[in-house]
Amino acid sequence: MKKLFMLLFIAVIALAACGTEESKKGTYETIAIDQIEEKVKEGYKVVDVREFSEYATGHIVGAANKPLTELQKSNFELLSKEDSYIIICQSGNRSKQASEILVEEGYTVLNVSEGMSSWTGEIEK
Repeated sequence: MKKLFMLLFIAVIALAACGTEESKKGTYETIAIDQIEEKVKEGYKVVDVREFSEYATGHIVGAANKPLTELQKSNFELLSKEDSYIIICQSGNRSKQASEILVEEGYTVLNVSEGMSSWTGEIEK
C-alpha cells in the first residue's frame, strides 16, 4: 500500500511539473479585425506576415512586413521583445502559425482571426 501511495504521489508531482512547464510557454489572444485600430492606439504594432510580394499589393498603414517564411527560419530581425504585436496575414491561417512561433520565442502578440482579405480600412502600397 505504501508503494502504491508513493507511486501515486510521484505521478502527481511529475504531472504538476509538466503542467508548470507548459504554463511557462506563452499564449496569445485572437482578436477580430475590427479591434486592430483600438489595439494600435494601446501601443501594439501591426506585423503583416504575408510574403513580400503580397505585402507590396497593399497593407495596413504603418504595418511592418515579416513573412511567416522568415519567422520559420528563426529570422526575428527588426522585432523587439519589448514591443507588443498584432499579427495579420491574408486570411488568418499564417498569422496563427506566426503567432505560435513568436510566442514560443517570448514575444507578446495578438493574432487577427481574419486577414487582409477582410480589411476595409485604409491601406498603403
